[in-house]
Amino acid sequence: MAAEASAAPLPGNLTVDLGTDTGPFHGGASGTLYGLYGDGVPSRNAVEGMYVRTVSTKAQDGVQHPGADALEILRPFVEAGGQDVYVYMTDIYRGFPYEWPGATGAERLADFTASVHRQVDQVLTFGAYRSHVVYVPFNEPEGNMYGTEEWSHDGTSWRTDPTHYFAAWRDLYRLIKELDPGARIAGPNTCELYDEVKDFLEFAKAEDVLPDVITWHELSSPDEIRTNVAKYRALERELGIGPLPVNINEYAHNYHLSVPGQMIQWIAAIEESKVDADMAYWNIDGNLNDSVVEANKGNGQWWLFNAYGQFTGHTVQVTAPHPNVQYTLQGVAALDPAKRQARLLLGGAGGSADVVFAHVDPEVFGTTVHTRLLEIPWTGQVGASAQPLRLADHELPVVDGKVTLRLTDLEEMSAYQVTLSPGGNGAVALPPSVGWRRSYQAEAAAYIGDGHSLNGPEGSPSDVDKFAGSTGYHVGGLRTGSDGVIVFSVEVPQDGTYDVSVFANSYNLADAVREQGPTNVFLRVDGGQPRELRLPLGYKWAVWGHTDTRVELTAGPHTITLAAQDPDLGVTRGDAVVDRLDLALRDDQVTATALYDAEFAALGGGARVDYGQPGASGPGVVVLPRGGTATFWVHAAQDGEATVTVDRIGPGEGELTVNGENVGIVERSSLAVFLASGINKITVTGTSDRLVLDRLQAGPSRGLLPTSTHPAEEGITTGSARVTGAHTFATGGKAVDGIGAGPANALTLTVTAARAGRHALTIRYSNGEQAPATHYNPDPVCRHADIAVNGAAPQRVLFPTTFHFNNFHDLTVPVTLDQGTNTLTFTADELPDHDGQSRNQFGQRSAYAPVVDRVTVTPLA
Repeated sequence: MAAEASAAPLPGNLTVDLGTDTGPFHGGASGTLYGLYGDGVPSRNAVEGMYVRTVSTKAQDGVQHPGADALEILRPFVEAGGQDVYVYMTDIYRGFPYEWPGATGAERLADFTASVHRQVDQVLTFGAYRSHVVYVPFNEPEGNMYGTEEWSHDGTSWRTDPTHYFAAWRDLYRLIKELDPGARIAGPNTCELYDEVKDFLEFAKAEDVLPDVITWHELSSPDEIRTNVAKYRALERELGIGPLPVNINEYAHNYHLSVPGQMIQWIAAIEESKVDADMAYWNIDGNLNDSVVEANKGNGQWWLFNAYGQFTGHTVQVTAPHPNVQYTLQGVAALDPAKRQARLLLGGAGGSADVVFAHVDPEVFGTTVHTRLLEIPWTGQVGASAQPLRLADHELPVVDGKVTLRLTDLEEMSAYQVTLSPGGNGAVALPPSVGWRRSYQAEAAAYIGDGHSLNGPEGSPSDVDKFAGSTGYHVGGLRTGSDGVIVFSVEVPQDGTYDVSVFANSYNLADAVREQGPTNVFLRVDGGQPRELRLPLGYKWAVWGHTDTRVELTAGPHTITLAAQDPDLGVTRGDAVVDRLDLALRDDQVTATALYDAEFAALGGGARVDYGQPGASGPGVVVLPRGGTATFWVHAAQDGEATVTVDRIGPGEGELTVNGENVGIVERSSLAVFLASGINKITVTGTSDRLVLDRLQAGPSRGLLPTSTHPAEEGITTGSARVTGAHTFATGGKAVDGIGAGPANALTLTVTAARAGRHALTIRYSNGEQAPATHYNPDPVCRHADIAVNGAAPQRVLFPTTFHFNNFHDLTVPVTLDQGTNTLTFTADELPDHDGQSRNQFGQRSAYAPVVDRVTVTPLA
């Protein structure tokens, strides 16, 4: 990927007209359907940093899926910056179509009406938080309660005869408003914007039961978003209603989700339409619709929404080479005159393109601009991603009010961000954050031995229900009993250390995978020293993650093999498919320390950008007044110590908080702080009248934080909790299982702290529990542990699925420890429904804590 100033435009420019204001930035595309499981899954960092505005989720204590109970996510979602929780009231029931009980339509409606009454009564107990609730009485009524299927009210579609549906809408609307006069109600929530919605609106207007928010689903294409929002707005004008807020509360398909280059096309259409929209729920809940890995790691899609959510100011007109055509280059852009920045997100096509910024105001940008180009690559549905890649900095002249940037070698699955700011102030161009890199497709590699299979095609524009992959094809054969070897022939430009990423997948419920969990394979370079890799598990086949390692290579050709047998290390157990192998040249001088320029951070409290400061690392600096803030979203590859440096100019003072924890004052020297694996929120707050902030650096550990590790097997177990050797990938092959089903079955560990204060408990655990599902969504269950420190009231912690009890992940929990010896006690029990008494009868709430392997204790700073 390269970028340069362009003299002769390419055919098919993408033009950003900075002179055409299309309205305040809205940010509505970041919504999620069933994207939150509970407090901590995903982490509050993941939710806040993705700038999630809206979530649609099930009724409290619903049995449609495990987790995602509306009132259990309400408070943490709002506290993480969320706006509205749309409650699917019908998801109190099992099945799809909904299995509402009763022998007749009247009996079924009576049961549902009683349920609606209970749900509203529950919301009324939540004080100020209830203002964030939006009630959704019906979901896709034409295919469910008022359709023609088995569980229909009377076997007649409301689109044919709406009598019963309209009456039910009217009566439930009035019931909800009677119980909660301030309630907002959304509908009709059809699976598309049917022509019959006009009849619904006419009835609702006549009966004074119009929805407060108009909702429908758009499982078609981005061009339909623009078309149908315009169609609906015309309908409002015709009927003399509104304009009402719109939430398209299911959008995009499997083929699009997780892929930045696909999702930017949806984001552009949604932002242009100035509506809210929630990504569709095709897979597991609690991962923000294939944006979050484990609890706190972002993949490429997460970083795309992080960039989108940091737009400020107003959007501007973007004209694509093929306007409103999916699977072509599309973009969305915003201009903030006060910040003197324009930001563009684009993607959706490979090859080359010219990006033309028109009407570049010299009062805002001057006569020279600074451009920064970032790439947000696809890293798979369950593959974590580091922060976006810095590709190029340029200082470009403004010619006749225009700046043209030529982009070459675009990756179709990636999204790109261009930031425009004033230049000409001597800013030094930073080097790219990644050097040489290349992908090698598994289907193009040689295969030796038995068991080979070429699988595909997977997802494509003509088959959007399937998952995206590098080419749509992948290779199988590395499985139990095989002697297969995949042989990648590679060539690298120079001697050095190279990062290797194997994009692969094992379906966690496949017969060959159930026994061991992660599929192990063996990597060799030119037949040399072997190493064992464990390939990632997923919730279905062709759900991609990546396993990473490093190799030393000399300039020239090499052979990298992945084998199912190794004479030194053993044999493969499991069954895996491989999509591709990536190589990237590692330059530790560039990649070991990540740089975050302050002028591109999220600002608050009166912070302002100054582009005239000499000696700045980028085009500008941030001036923080007392109480002003600059927030950086910082990636860490693993839990543990990092070296954080706040580069400032002049004598100002400030405080540093990491993930909400105050870790000290801003000093000239670097700070040793604990960063969680994945996403970290680092905020600098001014404590003097003026703090000039240049940038933040996050580098490797210097070994300054005293860390101790405590195997669970060394703790005290009571009741049914026991040390077991059944988990071969646990540390030393031993872990503690059976914690839960009451406080009598517990694990107690003794840990020490060099000094009193805040510490990170990094818990290595596994959780393979999965509830029976009624349809296409796998239903993994989050287990929880109640963790008591020194006998105090316990802290409840949710642990997301690891897809198998022999697959271990880390989860970090901050706690306060005393100096010296401390006890940590892990217990668990099945959580009751909201009433405190009834229980879920479908195995959707576990009585057990996860399997615990070890606990590592580290001071936060």
